[in-house]
Amino acid sequence: MDLQAFAPYLGVIEIILSVVMTVLVLMQTKGGGLGSFMGGSDSGGGFRTRRGVEATLHKVTIGISVIFFLNTILAFLAYGQVA
Repeated sequence: MDLQAFAPYLGVIEIILSVVMTVLVLMQTKGGGLGSFMGGSDSGGGFRTRRGVEATLHKVTIGISVIFFLNTILAFLAYGQVA
């Protein structure tokens, strides 16, 4: 399978996916912020169920990360064929 022609496109897709994945991870809220991180008061501290938009955002983040992983493998193979 000749992936050499797709190498530049896979590189651009890699950059776009990395930016999208970074934004998605930063959009997910984690509860108390820095106050609970540094030992401040926190209401809960355990795991909680994701609902609605939060659950959808979580699933989309997982999907983008899987696509990112597969694209990384394809890009590695494509750039490995370039002489």
